[in-house]
Amino acid sequence: MDLKQYITIVPDFPKPGIMFKDITTLMDNGPAYKYATDQIVQYAREKQIDIVVGPEARGFIIGCPVAYALGVGFAPVRKEGKLPREVVRVEYGLEYGTDVLTMHKDAIKPGQRVLITDDLLATGGTMRATIDLVEQLGGVVAGLAFLIELTELGGRKKLEGYDILTLMQF
Repeated sequence: MDLKQYITIVPDFPKPGIMFKDITTLMDNGPAYKYATDQIVQYAREKQIDIVVGPEARGFIIGCPVAYALGVGFAPVRKEGKLPREVVRVEYGLEYGTDVLTMHKDAIKPGQRVLITDDLLATGGTMRATIDLVEQLGGVVAGLAFLIELTELGGRKKLEGYDILTLMQF
């Protein structure tokens, strides 16, 4: 299935010059969303995943159905102040400034094989921070899975040494 046909390109969003890749038109098409999810599930099975992790919010949209299909848990990565129990945190750089991501301290057990999912691989900053959280907790990042990779932004370079699945490249 050619998944690109289900991605809507929105010019000048959120600002002029950006060609936004809208995944909601893939998600609202049942067969396309199922196909994309099934591709990630197959990849995860090959990696013998114990748990799926995803950063808010689109990492939830991708990761939760994958975790469900595998019969494994899902651990959310959230912005600071959003998780109610003890967390580990990582501060990471943005284009202008920094941000913080957190994960519950007991979300990953040492040695667990982790699949990290998100909708988009762009610059790689959020994914790198998510990897750092998983590894702080002793998890083994067995794979990274994305619907879309924006190749011109070079995010893959920040993720060298990790196995990466992308279903579409723009």
